[in-house]
This record gives sequence, structure tokens and C-alpha cells, in this order.
Amino acid sequence: MADNETLECVTEHERILQEIESTDTACVGPTLRSIYDDQPNAHKRFMEKLDARIRNHDREIEKMCNFHHQGFVDAITELLKVRADAEKLMGQVTDTNRRLQDAGRDVTAQTEEVICCRIQQRNMATTVEKLQLCIPVLEMYSKLKEQLDSKRYYAALKTMEQLENVYIPRVSQYRFCQIMAENLPILREEIKEISMSDLKDFLESIRKHSDKVGETAMRQAQQHRTFNSAVAKQVHTGHYSKPVYSLSGRTHTHISNGLLTDDDAGDEEEADEEVLTAQDLVDFSPVYRCLHIYTVLGDRETFENYYRKQRKKQARLVLQPQANMHETVEGYRRYFNQIVGFFVVEDHILHATRGLVTRVFTDELWNMALSKIIAVLRTHSSYCDDPDLVLELKNLIVICADTLQGYGFPVNRLFDLLFEVRDQYNETLLKKWAVVFREIFESDNYSPIPVETEEEYKLVTSRFPFHDPEIEKQDFPKKLPMSQSVPQIYIQVKEFIYASLKFSESLHRSSTEIDDMLRKSTNLLLTRTLSSCLQNLIKKPHIGLTELVQIIINTTHLEQACKYLEEFITNITNVSPETVHTTRLYGLSTFKDARHAAEGEIYTKLNQKIDEFIQLADYEWSMAESDGRASGYLMDLINFLRSTFQVFTHLPGKVAQTACMSACKHLSTSLMQMLLDTELKQISMGAIQQFNLDVMQCELFASSEPVPGFQGDTLQLAFIDLRQLLDLFMVWDWSTYLADYGQPNSKYLRVNPATALALLEK
Repeated sequence: MADNETLECVTEHERILQEIESTDTACVGPTLRSIYDDQPNAHKRFMEKLDARIRNHDREIEKMCNFHHQGFVDAITELLKVRADAEKLMGQVTDTNRRLQDAGRDVTAQTEEVICCRIQQRNMATTVEKLQLCIPVLEMYSKLKEQLDSKRYYAALKTMEQLENVYIPRVSQYRFCQIMAENLPILREEIKEISMSDLKDFLESIRKHSDKVGETAMRQAQQHRTFNSAVAKQVHTGHYSKPVYSLSGRTHTHISNGLLTDDDAGDEEEADEEVLTAQDLVDFSPVYRCLHIYTVLGDRETFENYYRKQRKKQARLVLQPQANMHETVEGYRRYFNQIVGFFVVEDHILHATRGLVTRVFTDELWNMALSKIIAVLRTHSSYCDDPDLVLELKNLIVICADTLQGYGFPVNRLFDLLFEVRDQYNETLLKKWAVVFREIFESDNYSPIPVETEEEYKLVTSRFPFHDPEIEKQDFPKKLPMSQSVPQIYIQVKEFIYASLKFSESLHRSSTEIDDMLRKSTNLLLTRTLSSCLQNLIKKPHIGLTELVQIIINTTHLEQACKYLEEFITNITNVSPETVHTTRLYGLSTFKDARHAAEGEIYTKLNQKIDEFIQLADYEWSMAESDGRASGYLMDLINFLRSTFQVFTHLPGKVAQTACMSACKHLSTSLMQMLLDTELKQISMGAIQQFNLDVMQCELFASSEPVPGFQGDTLQLAFIDLRQLLDLFMVWDWSTYLADYGQPNSKYLRVNPATALALLEK
């Protein structure tokens, strides 16, 4: 067992020694460490093995040295022999070299001179060649500087493009070219900034000149419309000319002989006057130049976005009205001029540039503007209380719409807005005419119109359609039944129709539509304004019974004149009244309502007057016997009623009869209430007799037929309740009353038991 371990140890030591001999010295550490990691005292045995190996190598070295020693000695001997020959050869070579150096020194100097000349020639040729390449670059750069100094930026950009793509690449290795190449982007940015500054100046310029551009465009549109109207009038003669529009903005016409002449050739001053266009008022070159520059720089989209954004901002500023715009027509005109000028410029940009603005963009901008314009006009027109100003506003809207329509913008919504403006115009007219009507009513004396001569009569009938054969047969002087306000009202209604017609001009509407608008506005005047003025007039405290009677007569004549107003409208519009959709005038109902209100007011005032007389009654309810005659207050009341009903002779029969019956019934009721007054505690038979005398006077008045047309004793029946009650007490016929109570043929059928009992207690 011990022999086996010793054999393994020897084998391991042999392997380690081989490793040490064959491996690098740096890797010996791990190998040696393995010796100490083995069995105890293994390193001692390894050291012994190592010493044996060293001794073995030393013997081999010694053998090898002994074997080669003689050869080494022989080689040294031969080397010593060659040394002398080498020294001799060295001396000969040195001498030869010295002599050669002395002989070639002049040749070397001349050769160096030749080399220097050749180098100079080559450098000169190279310089000339390079200069020929650089001179065009420098010339182009100098040209670029001149173009920049003369503000020819588009040409400068083209020069830059040639420099970058053609010239600089040929000499890019030189520093000055590198500096040039570095400066070109800076110059481009400077050109962009300068062109953008020019664009901003342009935008500011068109913002300032939009007013003038719009004014010019609207004036030309108005002249064109006037020209078309003149052409339409000449169509029937067959000698009319067709307008032709040149690119310069001047209007020409083709004449039958084929020549081209100005449309205003008949007027030398107008013929010499140049028609201004947007190009004449605004210099568009900055925007063209800027567009070309940004296109060349490949940044066109940025330019387009900036331009459109700025124009949108300017559009919002243009569409913002002044706070007091509604006060004067100049405020509206300036507002429309700015809007038209803005879109005329946009239309020019649309057609003069390719893609800077598109039709979609302008349509979007116009739709936005249209909504804002309509909202602004709705708001500001609502503040207008002057019909002339509203009419001017309508004319401006029409001219604005016609102008922009000529440039291809849809304007239907503006014409639709005119219907709202028309309503506002009608409202202002109604307010104005309400004042006129009130002034007419206040200045009227409410008495028939006196006519002294035939001329005066014709003057009245020329102003108002009045025809009465009976009055015409009368001799002068004579009186017409209506008061002075009737012809004045009739004239003012016609003036209103004329004023309303003014709004319909230039609206491109048919005669039927204009007729319908006139009739509707006239109906509003009659049913609302005139009716309201009449109602307010009737309710005024100072209007008495005489005035109310005259008002009823006036409304009757105005009602009869309504058919003449319809004929008046028909003559203006040439639309037959038999047309299916023709609106009828509602004047009949208006004047009937006013007349009914006046009649009701007559009844009310009569009753109030009766009450005033009743309040004057001063009965001595405890008197022993009557005075033998009627009370003074009652006689005054009857005289008042007689004189009043005489005035009613001009009223329609039913009105007078109703007023008379109403007055008698109210008088009867008031007398009955006087008897039954709760504050009255005791009544003597003398007082009953005196009261009976007063009632008898009332019955006599009723039987005298103060108003014709009553049948039999119809009017006396108003006092039947009082008569039966007084008869019962005067005769003291209680037995008959009680016996016949409830019978249809009772003598005291109208006597109420409660009334009789109350009076009996007193």
C-alpha cells in the first residue's frame, strides 16, 4: 500500500515539473500551490525531485558546451582575420565618398534650383486653375450681395441656389467657401424675415385700405345696377348694349357696329375718369414676392398658414362694429365698406395666386363673417328708431349683397335678413305715424268741416274720396259731416304706403310679393297704430259726448274710404285685387271696433252725467206735501238729455236709440236706489208725492220721443218699475197688490215684495 502511494507521488511530481518547464512563469503559482495542498511533507519530496532534475539539466548543459567549444574557437579566429580587411575597405569607401561629394556638390545645387522652379511652375498652374474655379464663385457671391442690396430677394435666392448646387461644391475645400456656405442659411433667414416684414406691412396696408376698396367696389356695383336699369328701359327700343368687364376694372360696352367704347362715353368728365380697382388702391407685390420667396425656400405651407391666420384675425376685427354704429348712416356705410373691401381683396388674392387661399378657405371665412354680420345688424338695427336710417341701412345691405354676389359670394342670407330689417322698418314707421296720428287728433276741433266755396270743396274732395249727392246739391257755404282729421288721416295712410314702398325697391321681389308686403304693413298701421290711437283718444277725459259723436262719424267715413286705399295699392303694384293670395285690408274691423268703443264711451259718459245730476238732488224726505212741481235738478237733467239727443241725429239710428234707452234705464235705476238707500230711514207721503212728480217728468220725456225710431211706449217701459211702486203707495192699494200677487195680469206685476216692504218700513 505504501509502495502504491509512493509511486503516485512520484508520478505527480513528474507532471508538475513538466508543467513548470512548459508553462509561462506567471502561471507557476497555482501549480506550486497544489504541491502544498497534497499530502503532508510532499513538498520535501518535491524539493528533492526538483534538485535531482536540476542536476540532470546541468549535466546536459555541460555535455552540450563541451561538444560545441572547438567550433566556437575556430569562428573567433576567422573573425579576427576579417577585421583587418574590413578596416581597409572602410578607408577606401570613405575616400571614394569624399571625392564623390566634392564632385556632386555643384550638380546638387543646380538640381535644387531646377526643383524649386518646377515646384513654382506647378504651384502657379495650380493657383491659376483654382482661381479659375474660385472667381465664378466670388462673382456669384458679389452678384448675390448686389441683389440683396437692391432688394431683389427672389433673384438672390436663385443665386444662392446656384452657389450651393453648382459653384461652392467645386471649391468646397477652401475656407472662404466654407464661410460662404455657412453664411447662406443666415442670408436666407434674413430674406425670410425681410419678406415677412413686407408681408406684415402689406397686411397693415390692406387693413387701412379695405374701407376705400369696399367703397369703390360698392360704388361700381351701384353704377352697374343703375346701368342695368337703364339698359332694361332701352330693351324695348332695340338699341341697348351689353356690359363687358375688362381685367383692368373698367366697364365697356359692345355697340352694334362692333366697336368697344366706355359705358360713360356720353359724359366727357366721367369718360376721362379712371375707375379704380383693388390693384390701384393696394400694392399686392409684397404678398406675391413673399409667396415666391417662401416657395423657393420650401416653406410655402408656413407662409400660407401665417397669411390665413392673420387674415382671420383681421376679419374678426373688421366684423367688430363700433358701439355707436346704429346712430348714423355713416357708421353703417363704413362697416359695410370694410367688409366688402376685405372680401374683394381676398377674392383678388384667390385668383391672382395659386393656392395661397382656396375657395374652401374663403367660403369658410365668408360663412363666419355672414353669421357675424347678421348678428351685428340684428342687434344694431333694433336700436334704430329713425325709419330713414333703417331705409339707408336696407340700401347699404342691398348694395353690399349685390357687390359680393358679383364676386361669387352667396348672399341669400343677407336678403333673408332684409325681411327682418323690413319688420324693423315697419316698426319705426308705425312709431313715427303713431306720433303723427296723435298730433292730428290733438289738433282736431271735432266739428264738421265748413266749406265756403267750390274751390274749398274740391280741395277737400281731392284729398279725401267723399261723395254725397245731397250735400253736393246744397248751396255754399255748407258743412261736410266729417271733421278735419279725416282727410289728414287718409293722406297720412297714403304717405305711409309710399314710405313702406320705398323699402321694397331693389329687393329683387315680384310685384305680388311687394303688393303683399304693402298690404300687410298697411294692415298693421290700421289695426295696431291707428286703432290704438283711436282707443286712447276715446278714453281721454277731455273728450266729451259731442267729440265722441264726431269720432263715430269720422270712423264711418274712414271705413268707407278703405276700398279707395286698396285701389291705391293696386295702382302702385299693378297686382289685381282678384288674385288668390292678395291680402285684404282690415280697416273695416279697425274702424268698427273704434266706433263700438266710442259708442260704449258715449253710454258711459251719459250715465256719468246723469249721476252728476242725481248727486245734486236734495229731497226733503219729511215734507208734509209736495211743491206741486218737479225738482229743479231733474228738469236740468231732462233739458241736458234733450239737447244731447239732438246732437245724436247724425249718428246711426241704433246708436242713438241704444244711448237713449241706456240713459233712461240708468236714470230709473238711480231714482230707485235713491228711494231704497239704507241711510234713508223715514219717508213722508209728501216726499213720495214730490218724487212721483219727478218720475212723471221722466215719463213725459220718454213719451216725447227724444230719439226717433222707438215703437209705442218702449222707452216709457224703462220707468215701469218706479211707476208701479209709486202707484201702489200713492193709491195705497195693498189689497189689490196682495190679491193679484203672482198673477201674470197683475196691476203691480213689476213691484218686488222686498222693495215694497223696504219702502213701507220707511
